[in-house]
Amino acid sequence: MANKTQPTGADVEEFLGTLTDDVTRADCGHLIDLMRAATGEPAAMWGPSIIGFGNRTYRYASGHHGNTALIGFAPRSTALVLYLSLDLDDHRDALQRLGKHRTGKGCLYIKRLADVDESELRALIESSVRAARALSADS
Repeated sequence: MANKTQPTGADVEEFLGTLTDDVTRADCGHLIDLMRAATGEPAAMWGPSIIGFGNRTYRYASGHHGNTALIGFAPRSTALVLYLSLDLDDHRDALQRLGKHRTGKGCLYIKRLADVDESELRALIESSVRAARALSADS
């Protein structure tokens, strides 16, 4: 069974133009720059609202497998959601230094980039990309 979230071919800039909050739109542009630098890949729309970079394969112990972005994010109404390939418990120190955020399973929620330390965010993004590439190589 194919993943629900797939690259769509939709235009990233056009999607960003639909965002009504100027700060969110600017933060998205900055996240694109950070993630493009970490992956060397262009931004692409994955589904209707996720901006992803590159792709990787995965395989769960159950045998389920598929493709997903190396890293990505989505602007949601309450926060920017970063989709990371990290066990966030292993990065507690970096998260403590990051600044104002919330976490979920593999997700980092940031209201505004101004609320976080950019060097810590960049390091988390780079760690996630390395982890995603290692996971893809293992599948």
